[in-house]
Amino acid sequence: MVNPLQAARASERFRPGTVGLRRLALASIVANIGIVVTGGAVRLTGSGLGCPTWPRCHEDSFVPTGELGLHEQIEFGNRLLTYVLGAVALATLIGVWRSRPARTDLRRLAVVLFVGIPAQAVIGGISVLTDLNPWVVMGHLLVSMVLIGLATVLYRRIGEGDEPPVRVVAPRVQQLALGLLALTAVVLYLGTIVTGSGPHAGDVDAPRTGLDTHLFSMIHADTVLALVLGTVALNVLLVRTAAPRELIVAARVMLGVQLAQGLLGYVQYFTDLPEVLVGLHMLGAGCLVVATVRVVLAMRVRGTVSLPRPESEGAAVVSA
Repeated sequence: MVNPLQAARASERFRPGTVGLRRLALASIVANIGIVVTGGAVRLTGSGLGCPTWPRCHEDSFVPTGELGLHEQIEFGNRLLTYVLGAVALATLIGVWRSRPARTDLRRLAVVLFVGIPAQAVIGGISVLTDLNPWVVMGHLLVSMVLIGLATVLYRRIGEGDEPPVRVVAPRVQQLALGLLALTAVVLYLGTIVTGSGPHAGDVDAPRTGLDTHLFSMIHADTVLALVLGTVALNVLLVRTAAPRELIVAARVMLGVQLAQGLLGYVQYFTDLPEVLVGLHMLGAGCLVVATVRVVLAMRVRGTVSLPRPESEGAAVVSA
């Protein structure tokens, strides 16, 4: 006969508390940034068509056959990492769904993050089937940036309550932060246009957008400059209005990431886009999304978290 107390304790092992859920959300952030970097490696090594079809690697094989050498291994390896990302998203979804009390907003975010993985796989497949059409590849990257942002929102929401949001800064400061978030999206989009019109297409025969690379590089650089200046203004306002320490630190980190990204962008442009720097720039793009979303979310509070720790739940079971 099954002991009810032991059964309850066994069930709680698969019901993470606040700390466990935040670790899963953090893993989701890291995994989504990681897939951006490995996807960039595929493109930068010219391995985009290492597996020339999809969902199979070759028409008659799901795995590499050795026909295309290292390029084949690199592309197939990136495809395998999608399963790792899917496992992280599934674990996050299960953890959020089993947490108590149930929180609808967390479940919605976890569902979107999970559904986003197969959606990204399909977009990646379309990019292969269209011989790395630059517009499809651009969309592939931008969807990843959205998923990184949503995973950051999930991480933050797990650590706070469900009370109505209360601003901790003046309305103009919050509006400036939201404007910088929108400008960051523009910067990322322009960055993909520059990439789609320049080298590192993923394959020597892959098409390009045909747009003027130099022109869009200048537009991109000017937009980055506007973003940095706006963030400097934000930092000044936060200090002058005695904003919470957490928010000031977050804004400084955001500015630091922007400056690092800007420096990488200029150096790679004037050194003919070396692969290593381009890869670091893609890593920085993911970090920029996290830093920017973190600042926007830190401008309001929603009470304390109501998710119990597994230990407290277990104690409640024992006392019952």
